[in-house]
Amino acid sequence: LQRDRRTAAPDDFPQQLAELLAYLDDSLPEDHPFARLAKMLPGSPELPVPWLLGSSPQSAIWAAQVGLPYAFADFINPGGGGIAEEYRGRFTAARDLAEPLTAIGVWVLCADTDEEAARLASSSRMTLTLLRRGQLIPVPPPEKALAFLASEGKPVTGMAPGRRGVVGSPETVRAGLERVASEYGTDELIVVTITYDHDARRRSYELVAEAMGLDSDLTPAADTSL
Repeated sequence: LQRDRRTAAPDDFPQQLAELLAYLDDSLPEDHPFARLAKMLPGSPELPVPWLLGSSPQSAIWAAQVGLPYAFADFINPGGGGIAEEYRGRFTAARDLAEPLTAIGVWVLCADTDEEAARLASSSRMTLTLLRRGQLIPVPPPEKALAFLASEGKPVTGMAPGRRGVVGSPETVRAGLERVASEYGTDELIVVTITYDHDARRRSYELVAEAMGLDSDLTPAADTSL
């Protein structure tokens, strides 16, 4: 849902955001080209709860100005505690949200031991290292990634420069996630995990759930967020 982008357009994100929110609220002017589409919104009368996802100070300001919950991508821009605080300080209650609400997206990989977690995380480290050089590759198996890191003289542990990852055993990951939550002053974290092997990714989610005191077998409730 957006206007024709075949010609260059100015940075009109605030206008696009206002248009999207009006579409969801069915409050577009009658002569608006998208007005009739709001009448066909799937799932009505239930509506999704929109969040604004960002990784910059400006995105926090936009979310605060229109009273939206704010999801911050720490896995892109680590150390955004000040940005989250800026959002809370500027927040204007609107759209049935009386208080500012944040969720922080964190890159996480959990395994039975710190060593195994570092081995699995090597796949993403190789991917990000080459991405910074303009090379986009599929996520490689750990064996290939470890050989690459060795050829580059890089240690097995750690993350790509400018990125944060919470990597390790359940105990290590729990402590790391608690530090991130405290840094941002948030009660909700979004776990982002990238591995070569799907079973390893699923196991990571299970271990994180157990480490944080969640029931890994619990079926998630229906979510109406967007």
